[in-house]
This record gives sequence, C-alpha cells and structure tokens, in this order.
Amino acid sequence: MKRRGGVMAASAVALVLSGCSSDGDTAQTPELESRGTVLTTVQPSRQDLTNQISLTGKVSINPVFGIVAPAEGELRFTERQPTTVAVSRDTWVATVWDGGTPRKVYVPEGAIMAGRLMEDRSPVAKGMPVVSARHVGYGITADIDSAQAYRISGSVKQIKAQIKNGPGPFDCEPVGTIAALPAGTFPEPEPVPTKAPAVNPSAAPPVSTETKAPPAAPDGSEATGLRLVCAAPEKVRLINGSDVTLDVITGRAEDVMVLPVEAVAGLQGKGKVDIVGEDKQRRTVDVVLGISDGKVVEIKKGLTGKETIAVPGPNLPAPEAGEVTG
Repeated sequence: MKRRGGVMAASAVALVLSGCSSDGDTAQTPELESRGTVLTTVQPSRQDLTNQISLTGKVSINPVFGIVAPAEGELRFTERQPTTVAVSRDTWVATVWDGGTPRKVYVPEGAIMAGRLMEDRSPVAKGMPVVSARHVGYGITADIDSAQAYRISGSVKQIKAQIKNGPGPFDCEPVGTIAALPAGTFPEPEPVPTKAPAVNPSAAPPVSTETKAPPAAPDGSEATGLRLVCAAPEKVRLINGSDVTLDVITGRAEDVMVLPVEAVAGLQGKGKVDIVGEDKQRRTVDVVLGISDGKVVEIKKGLTGKETIAVPGPNLPAPEAGEVTG
C-alpha cells in the first residue's frame, strides 16, 4: 500500500508540472511601439473664434502711454516746446522718414507730450514706441504679462470695463500701445544769446557778449512695464485707485481652421506643427497663424485640414554638447 501511495503522489506532481509548462499558457509580452512613434494626435477643425482676455486694472490719474512709429525709417523730432496743458487737437511732434516719404507722429487730443523715447535721427522700426504722452485726467491701466502681450499686441477691437462695486460695464477707449516704455526725456534747451546795448545808434550792430540761462527741461516720463491704458466715457464717475476688471477683445474670425495650442509651436504669425504619417512618424511643417483664444489657434495657411497632427507640437532642438547659445 505504501508503494502505491508514493506512485500516486509522484504522478500528481508530474501532472502539475506539465500543466505549468503547457504551450497554450505561455506568458505573452505586450508589443512595444518603436521609438519616436506618435500616440496622441488631433485633426484640424473649423469654428468661429474670438480672442478675448480678462485683465485686472486700476483707475489712475494722468497715466503715461506710448506712441509708435507709423513706418520704418529715420526719426526726426519737431522743435515744438513741451506744454503743461492737454492739446485741443491731434498735434504733430515728430516725423518718420520712410525713404522720401514723411510719416507724421501725433500726440492725440486730450494728452500732453511726456518725453522722447529715442534720440533725434534714430533709425526706427514700424510699431516701435518713439514718444511718450500723458493722458490728462482719469484713466484705467492694467499690467500685462509677457504671455498675454503676444495675444493683444495687435489692434484692440473692444474693451469693456467694470469697476469693483462701482459703475459698469462700459466701453473703455484704448490709448497708445501696450509695449513697455523706457524713460521719456526732453533735450536741454539751447542757451539764448543776449546782446550788449549799443553806445551809439549809428554804430555797428552789437555783438553777443553773454548768454541767458535757458529754462530747465521738463522731467519727462517714468519707465513703464507692459500695460494697457484706456479712457472711460466722461459720464462715468471714477475714483483714483479703484479696482477694475477689463474684458479685452483683440480679434474675431468666422469659420476658421483651428488646432489646440498644445499642437502648435508659436502663438502669432509664423508657427510649426508636426504632421503624423501612416507610419506614425512626425514631419514638421511651417504654418501661418492667426488669432487665439488661449485654447485653440487659427491656422491661416500651411494645412488643408485633412492632416493628422501630433500632440504636443514640435519643440526647438536642444543645443548640442559644446555649442554656444545666447
């Protein structure tokens, strides 16, 4: 009996071992995609798009804003003397010579010139701030970070303002540019020559012998960071220092091709996207970008709308070892 029991036990162990090594129960290793394979993709879609940004601002007195060059060329200032009262009409203060064509720079009605931002006869690019001005009276200012700057650097279409626990919403007229400004300055006035009195009326004209001290140049304007300045309607009562919420619209477009911002390198003008082929590999192409609402961005040129696009989009290549960047 003992021998029979031992044979049965050995047979049971053999059966268990043969079950574990069965070909049908061999563990399978999941297949891995090859390196560089794109797993997340999106296709372009079409929709109406509004570039709308919310900013936090404050009511301030006599805010400074920048006036930009209307063209590329050489900047030449007029000899107009600074004033202490607001101009009653748009006032010519400088000219940008674009080849042989003069492009005038004006301080707008209701403001005073606050300073020159560049030296006379400096070369300038279109859109570069060249003059600072001071809006006379109450205005509303809102600081802007660099990420927001590229979304509102174009023309502002509309601004709605709401004063905390106060008037609003109301239209707020944008003034000047959003670019950060250097300190505005005025050149020192030239000394005014005076003449010595003539001893004899029939004598030769007197020669200048001394100079009269010129009046001191105005202080100019302080430097500013990136900020938006707008003016409220006269009927709206403002209190200096009050908190304001601004709803800024810089562009609208209807039925345009869009992609998620994560799929695009760049947020304005020229950009790049990665098209994914049937082999799931990337191919980077250039695209022309339009407005963005922060979630999607308009694709003006470069795609047909039928492509498959990788997410995230292309990155700038990392510098190679020993390569100098700057």
